[in-house]
Parts: sequence; structure tokens; C-alpha cells
Amino acid sequence: MSRFEVAVREFAELGEGPTWDAAAGRLIWVDILSSRVHTYAPGSGRRTVMTTPQHVGAAKPRTGGGLVVNLRDGIGLYDPDGAFSWLRRDPVPGRRGNDAAVAPDGSLWAGTMRYDEAAGGGTLARVTGDGEASQLLTAAVSNGTGWSPDGSRLYYVDSPTRRVDVFDYDGQHPSGRREFASIEEGAGFPDGLTVDAEGCVWVALWDGAQIRRYTPDGLLDRTVALPVRRPTACAFGGRDLRDLYITTARVGQDAPHPLSGSLLVLPDAGQGLPQPAFAG
Repeated sequence: MSRFEVAVREFAELGEGPTWDAAAGRLIWVDILSSRVHTYAPGSGRRTVMTTPQHVGAAKPRTGGGLVVNLRDGIGLYDPDGAFSWLRRDPVPGRRGNDAAVAPDGSLWAGTMRYDEAAGGGTLARVTGDGEASQLLTAAVSNGTGWSPDGSRLYYVDSPTRRVDVFDYDGQHPSGRREFASIEEGAGFPDGLTVDAEGCVWVALWDGAQIRRYTPDGLLDRTVALPVRRPTACAFGGRDLRDLYITTARVGQDAPHPLSGSLLVLPDAGQGLPQPAFAG
């Protein structure tokens, strides 16, 4: 596997949620605590930065253009012209939006967490394009969410558990929760994840300075060491979905590595899956 490269040199406090926007040929990612949405087009090198009205846990492309964002107080929409509106506003004191993913049916699976990371203070909810929401799970720090290539499995991370869990998935509802992979003491905490075309699960290890890939059977088969202590999430992007982009964080470190907060990339790391846009 190729050595990592620096895609975007940045000083994000809490970089998160990389997502490839195929329609625009760009990567979307956020800096949660700076309330910013970043985009990067590797073909041209063009970058944009947009400030959101609140802490932003995730930003995903919409089918008609624009973005859906998982904010502190709920789910917001940006139109292609930049106009903002609330899709669903549900403020809870001390809670904010965190990682999110778009399901195969175009719904947004939006995670939340308390700022103090209290157990049971976070949720995972399914949000449709008309703003209807159904809570699926409670969590402490709702994080990585992804689906197998055939859509029959859902992978999920509640970070303090040190596990990646797997569910059976019928197109709307997860069931049969069980452990898929566990992270040993001292190796960090699972954070964001992505699933590749072989059905393998790639997960970033917060405080672990690495990315791991697990086979569909839950066996560890690849480890990528990084110089940054806090990688947060990963996603395939680029024209052929073969480059693995990695977001990183500076927050909570007295002497962060110079690349902490930057967007890294592993060229030709594997084969990613096309990601659906939010149907709303």
C-alpha cells in the first residue's frame, strides 16, 4: 500500500466525516468544533470553506444539489445557492450532532452525543427527506455507520464500547446486534468507518494513530500506521474511488503532530463503494 500523502494541510480542531461527492468530483468534510464545512476537489485542487450556524457533526450531498448537515440542534439543509433552512430542529441542552451516514434508501442516519460524553446521552436516528425521524439506538458517542455492499448488514460504532458492532438490516430496520470487532486496551477507540467493495470495514482509531481494515468475518487483515494520534474517520474518493481519505483532529492534545487537523490520503488503498446522496 502507498504511503499516506497530505491532501489538505489544515489545522482543524476536530476534522470529521469525509464523504465523496461524485456529482461534484469533490470530498466533503467538517471541522466540528470550528463549525466549518470543507470541500476539496483533487482534480483541480480547489478548496472551499463554509461556516455553519452551529457545531456541525457531518455534511452530506443531497440528490438535487446542496448539503444536509447534522448540527447541534438538529438537521439543516443548504440549497445549491447556499440558502439555509431547518429540516428538523430538536435541540437538547448539552447535546450536539456527531457523525452521520446516508443509507441505501437515501435516508440520513444521524448520530448525536452529549458534550460530556455521558453514557446513554447520544442517539442514532433515521431521518427522511420530509423531516420524519425515528430513533433507532441510544449511545454515548454515536460514530461510524456503514452498510455492506449488498445492504444486508449495518456496521456501527459507539466509541466508548471499543467495539464495531454489526446488525442484520432489512432496508429500514437494524436487528440482531452483535460484536463484529473489538479494539484492545491501549490501541485507541473506534471512530468513523467506511466499507469497501470487498465488504471489508475500515475504521479510524482515535488515540490509536492508525486505520484498520477488517474482513467481513471480523478478522483484522490490514493496519495503516499514521503520524497523527487522532485520526477520526475515513472514506474512499477520487475518480475511481480508490483513494482513502482520512480526517484528523488536534483537539485535546498539548503537543499535536504538525499534521494533526489535516486531511490525509492513502492513494490506491483499495476499491470503495459509491455512496448515495440524501433524498431530501
